[in-house]
Amino acid sequence: VDVCLGRIMEAMKQVGGVLLVTADHGNVEMMQDSQGNPHTQHTIYPVPFVAFGAGAVQIRTEGTLADIAPTILELMGLPKASEMTGVSLMHPTGVYVAAHDMRLHYAI
Repeated sequence: VDVCLGRIMEAMKQVGGVLLVTADHGNVEMMQDSQGNPHTQHTIYPVPFVAFGAGAVQIRTEGTLADIAPTILELMGLPKASEMTGVSLMHPTGVYVAAHDMRLHYAI
């Protein structure tokens, strides 16, 4: 997987694109409590959001999964649908961190 991801990253660099990698839940190792029972609150843990690509942008350090689609739309220069509840991670709200050249930066 790492080699394949490296190939994709190299392709994005060559075309000036942006690669976004995320997951639908964080901390998979925390799926059981100390008694071995299923831990159903795994959605409260931070989910990595890795961005790689050309240019320097600022992204919020906090967000929700609902913010990912609006972020992708903004990167593509497309409008967000009015039905969408999320806000782009590049939207000027919240706490920001500079991600120069977007090299493996975690956001959410």
